[in-house]
Amino acid sequence: MRTASLLLPLLALLSLAGCGNVEECANGAGGRVLSVTSLPEQNCPSYGGCIVTGRIGDASVLLPILAADAPSRDLGLLIFNGLLKYDKNARLVGDLAERWELSEDKLRLRFHLRKGVQWHDGRPLTCRDVEYTYRLYIDPETPTPWAADFHKVKSFRCLDDHVAEVSYEKPYAPALDSWTEAVLPHHLLEGEHITKCTLQRSPVGTGPYQFERWKTGEKIILKANPHYFEGRPYIGRVLIRVVPDPATMFLLLKAGEIDRMDLTPLQYSRMTDTDWFRSHFRKYKSLHFGYTYLGYNLHDPKFKDKRVRQAITMAINRERIVQGVLLGHGVVAHTPYKPDTIWHNPRVRKFPYHPEQAKRLLAEAGWTAVNGDGILHKDGVPFEFTIITNQGNELRRNAAVLIQHDLKEIGIQVHIRVIEWAALLKNFLHKRDFEACLLGWRVGIDPNQIDVWDSSRTCERCLNFVGYANPEVDRLLQLGASTFDVQERKRYYDKFQEILADDQPCTFLWVQEDLPIVNGRFCGIEPAPLGIDYNFNHWYVPKPMQKSHLRP
Repeated sequence: MRTASLLLPLLALLSLAGCGNVEECANGAGGRVLSVTSLPEQNCPSYGGCIVTGRIGDASVLLPILAADAPSRDLGLLIFNGLLKYDKNARLVGDLAERWELSEDKLRLRFHLRKGVQWHDGRPLTCRDVEYTYRLYIDPETPTPWAADFHKVKSFRCLDDHVAEVSYEKPYAPALDSWTEAVLPHHLLEGEHITKCTLQRSPVGTGPYQFERWKTGEKIILKANPHYFEGRPYIGRVLIRVVPDPATMFLLLKAGEIDRMDLTPLQYSRMTDTDWFRSHFRKYKSLHFGYTYLGYNLHDPKFKDKRVRQAITMAINRERIVQGVLLGHGVVAHTPYKPDTIWHNPRVRKFPYHPEQAKRLLAEAGWTAVNGDGILHKDGVPFEFTIITNQGNELRRNAAVLIQHDLKEIGIQVHIRVIEWAALLKNFLHKRDFEACLLGWRVGIDPNQIDVWDSSRTCERCLNFVGYANPEVDRLLQLGASTFDVQERKRYYDKFQEILADDQPCTFLWVQEDLPIVNGRFCGIEPAPLGIDYNFNHWYVPKPMQKSHLRP
């Protein structure tokens, strides 16, 4: 589950970013908002300048092996490389490995590393780094949620400094996908405990950008790697600004203090639908590589009966959420897979909005109204619980309010608690200290879902924090990972989705559209099935448009 899904349509695109002449239109505390017209061809591309990206949450750690949250994982893609990566059409291509071979029996992989690749401190990359990274992933002392794929490896050996050979006990379909994970520097980490090393906050990688500075809760600054093996990135610096409030971030965008952010549906549909915005910014949209869900702590007695979980799903008007909160920029979700992919099973049980049927299911499960206050009780205990969600995501907060209203209609009292992202991870999700959570998952290109739904992934810091355990699901996930035949794999994952839909360990709420906006002075953006970030190294700003420095 590392990136997005395989067979995707081309992105629906409002307008393409191009090069242009610059006209000063406004200034905002050192920022510039620029109007874009045509620019002479000789003025682009150009090295230099910076991009300021707004994010509602800070990273938690900058070592990908420890990172489970999106801000941390996204930054890791700029600082580190895997042996392989996905191209714009979601096909595997070489990254640190210039080529690879898979044996005819599908049990052996051989990677040929690029020569001349350097770590940011100047040391050469060798097979020893890859072997060390593999052994770190399978070390039981490493608290990583990404170890499952590497435990499938039977043996690893370096044939020389630039050739690695990996063997498997039996065919493992997600094997190639697993080697998109970041390779780490053994010369800086060997002998250190991964959870105590300084590289968590000051990483050294091989990627296009080098770490420069991190002020917790405020910003992270990266600078271009002049020795990057694919060529020096055009944009000289990347500044990630942490702005928990989307409305404040939007004002900073308008003032020129931020170059890029993810818009809310309201901002996309109405607040930026003006001639001024169209002349100064470029907007994009595509169906998100993931879903939003209401997850239940399955160790909580209230949620152990699947009839209760089914009832909650039927009591929530998800279509109203999509239209009222997302303003139509999304679709109702029923499974973990995006509707426009080969892996999605459209025949699963849907549990449509039906509050009366929800009440009947709750009554069957023993929840009844007893004292006239409208709240259901069982064994003298009222049915009430708290939904936790992350600060800064107004869509989730607004959806929680609608869910609160819908569930009150069937006799369930819901409380809402909004928590800062880092605290949510550390104090609640990692410790399984919650009743219900309203969050989102990204979905990988490979359909493998073991990390999130297998019963062995319920340990601390593992991703199955709702505590779902179904032996048949475990079996199907293992079978799906053991075959390379696409149609056979699909049969396993179709059945997995049918069981998951019936069990309802979470209520699948929606798949939304990604709605990024980028200042019009940035050139080289080429939307593709994988999104707009796959070629970020090749984005650039013509010299007349470049900001000369970052604010301190």
